[in-house]
Amino acid sequence: MSLISGVSDFFGLDIGTTAVRLVNLKGSGPVKSLARYAYAPIDSKISLSDAKSDQQRLAGVIRDLLSEARLLTRNVAVGLPSQKVFTTVVDIDRMSPGELAKSIHYQADSLIPTPVDASKMDWAVIGDSPKDSNKVELLLTSVPNDFIENRLDMLESIGLNVISFEPDNLALTRAMLAPDATLPQMVLDIGNKSTDLVIAMNGAPRLTRSIPTGSEAIIRSAVQNLNIDDKQAEQFVFKFGLSKEKLEGQIYQSIIGTVDLLAGEIEKSIKFFQTRYGDVKLDRIIVTGGASALPEFPLYIANKFGISVEIGNAWRNVSFSPDKQNELLTVSNHFGVAAGLAERAE
Repeated sequence: MSLISGVSDFFGLDIGTTAVRLVNLKGSGPVKSLARYAYAPIDSKISLSDAKSDQQRLAGVIRDLLSEARLLTRNVAVGLPSQKVFTTVVDIDRMSPGELAKSIHYQADSLIPTPVDASKMDWAVIGDSPKDSNKVELLLTSVPNDFIENRLDMLESIGLNVISFEPDNLALTRAMLAPDATLPQMVLDIGNKSTDLVIAMNGAPRLTRSIPTGSEAIIRSAVQNLNIDDKQAEQFVFKFGLSKEKLEGQIYQSIIGTVDLLAGEIEKSIKFFQTRYGDVKLDRIIVTGGASALPEFPLYIANKFGISVEIGNAWRNVSFSPDKQNELLTVSNHFGVAAGLAERAE
């Protein structure tokens, strides 16, 4: 959802559930160099709140972060949380761009879940339909107007110039995949409240889902099954994860039910993708966020689906000085969305 095009100096801003992150890149071409990155923790209660006072608190956190990062640009590409965005892939008759826009508007009521006049829609043709040679595949996104407008007002109130909004999961995919990736790959990101899943092929997302199970639900399982408090549960879950050996497998036993529910949703997505694209095999699953930080979760996914799993690297398409390597890899699993937004070709 671009508001202005042709802007070359901007930064990516990821307003997550528990932190705000920004990335600013320099240069052009497929690999840009890292100029700035920064993050600040936020209270999860304010990140998605519509209350004016919470919006002001959020604006204050972002303002402080901008001055800490000493950014020279006020142009920003902003991520949209998956819980607020509807994204789908649809087949539509082959036609000219003008006719296509009219046709989508005409069909919009049947394509998106929210009222057309209360939503902002965006779309891109991503290829030929695998089901019908007379049709093309379209990636369609919609988001409620009021959410976009509130976010725009909040960011403009601190002097920012929003050049585009983009769903978090699309930005994440851009950061995690090589620019020339053609084989089908899944990107899996366990967030705090939900898990983002994207299957991309030939450089375009073909299936996107937000699964309403995140690290919060996994930690809650440990709280309930082990009778411990939230803080202790979080420490145990991210220290021992799915290890059956540690603490006599107590952590594993306490969370495996919730992890299996998540795995069931991943399996449904793989089957749906393979049904649509004629049993095309996934080449790999790239895990990031909580999915890469939960010990033995990547191994569990690899064994369950018989697909190679790799830990995502937010900086794979970014160049930086070698002395920054350790510092950047330590925070990589938190910066995928911000880096992907900064890699947008405006």
